Amino acid sequence: MADKTATRAAYGEALAELGRKYPNIVALDADLSKSTMTVHFAEKFPDRFFQIGIAESDMVGTAAGLATCGKLPFVSSFAIFASRAWEQIRNTIARANLPVVLALTHAGISVGEDGASAQANEDIAIFRVLPYMRVVVPADGPETKSAMNYLVEHVDGPAFLRLGRAKMPSVCPEGYKFELGKALKLRDGRDVSIIACGAMVDPALKAAEALAEKGIDARVLNMASIKPIDKEAIAAAASETAGIVTAEEHQIIGGLGGAVAEVVGETTPCPVLRVGMPDKFGESGTGAELMDKYDHTPEKICEYAERILREHK
Repeated sequence: MADKTATRAAYGEALAELGRKYPNIVALDADLSKSTMTVHFAEKFPDRFFQIGIAESDMVGTAAGLATCGKLPFVSSFAIFASRAWEQIRNTIARANLPVVLALTHAGISVGEDGASAQANEDIAIFRVLPYMRVVVPADGPETKSAMNYLVEHVDGPAFLRLGRAKMPSVCPEGYKFELGKALKLRDGRDVSIIACGAMVDPALKAAEALAEKGIDARVLNMASIKPIDKEAIAAAASETAGIVTAEEHQIIGGLGGAVAEVVGETTPCPVLRVGMPDKFGESGTGAELMDKYDHTPEKICEYAERILREHK
């Protein structure tokens, strides 16, 4: 297993690397550059870095203006703080279909001790609903860098890149290239499917290993591209296995689980059970404690997979 790294750290490294290659890239931050890791870009390209201060709506409006002038802005803050600028994101970025990357960090309950007010568990839902908005939730550091390269090279419009605070192990195979709208099959299986994103991909793989010890063959898909989502991979999972368990560090309403259920309902109906925040706010505690308390675990994924198989039989 490769060393663990936080997706926000990979973002900071990749942003500085991309800055050398693309002189039109600019970065904006809301007084959190050392935490969002845009500090690396600021050190190398101070004339292309804009510290807006604690004024997220202003930051979004400024990014929209820069985008109309041929720049490619990367906008960074904590996911919970940037969410308060949703109206400005809707009206100045998404509605105009501008090329702005919202690279928002510290998402989910793994933020830990800062508590419910700082834990963005609703951000996938509120950004996924915006027309033209792409939503990407990388599972590890290498996928973060690959996704950023893809967005810069192939996407001419708005994107939400969801990043975490906690360090995560690398789960994607060496040489893997992210592609918008495509799932990555990490493990094939014929009995049940597990579709996960972000911090829950590693627990999904651990769950598949535990299920294999019981003779259960679980397929594991890393669904980093939440919007557009890989409808073909979901439909195949629904038709070729007994059902689907989704796993995400987000509310089960409106996030990955909701997106998968929409596709299943429209294409190939099957049981879908969702692992994530069960319509609750978080609380203060270490990230590990909270992930365990709110059942963001391999054990919960296994429980749901076995339930699907019992009911299928």
